[in-house]
Amino acid sequence: MIEVSDLHTYRGPNYVLQGVNLRIEDGACTVLLGRNGMGKTTLVHTIMGMLRPRSGRITLGDEELVGQQPFQIARRGIALIPQGRRIFPSLTVEENLALGARSRAGDDAWTMERVYGLFRNLAERKRHRGGQLSGGEQQMLAVGRALLANPSLLLMDEPSEGLAPVIIDRIGEILADLRRGGLSIFLVEQNYGLATALADTIYILSNGRVVWQGTPGELEASASVRETYLGV
Repeated sequence: MIEVSDLHTYRGPNYVLQGVNLRIEDGACTVLLGRNGMGKTTLVHTIMGMLRPRSGRITLGDEELVGQQPFQIARRGIALIPQGRRIFPSLTVEENLALGARSRAGDDAWTMERVYGLFRNLAERKRHRGGQLSGGEQQMLAVGRALLANPSLLLMDEPSEGLAPVIIDRIGEILADLRRGGLSIFLVEQNYGLATALADTIYILSNGRVVWQGTPGELEASASVRETYLGV
């Protein structure tokens, strides 16, 4: 679905992505693992057009994404759930959801009612402001807002960050259901259990380079890779 080729990205003077190559497959969950500060969020921001690479390519099918604005990339069917959730605390749940809504025909289209059916807590608190929600509810709100854009690809940056284990399990269940429904997912995560339970393909990023790729089973069988790059 998306191919990243020899991508080099700077943040100010810092050389962050140093020749990254990876593929986000259609209809699959592709996972990016790595310690803090390895360039994972920089890669997500580069894919979404929030950062412009110094060189390299990002293609969606035959279309080049480098040089396009974030709103143009979003219109291609890519939705971002950013690290830290980034909901609007002064807006209500319903207002936050409405901001991300993009209509699409078909019985499988995401609507406000369908999101409320998936996240019962949000339905009960739709008149509450985003800042009044718990961390888990805010993450559900961020997921619901992205789904209402009716994307074909969901980019998720550290969705388990700061959440209780029971909420992480619920997020994992939801992502598994979305993947079974045919939604492509690019999951950037540090929670090893969540990531490997969902992944079809795993990449590990270290110091701005992809140092390993394979399946969850292959990663589980390689203790040296886990210990060296993930501390697991």
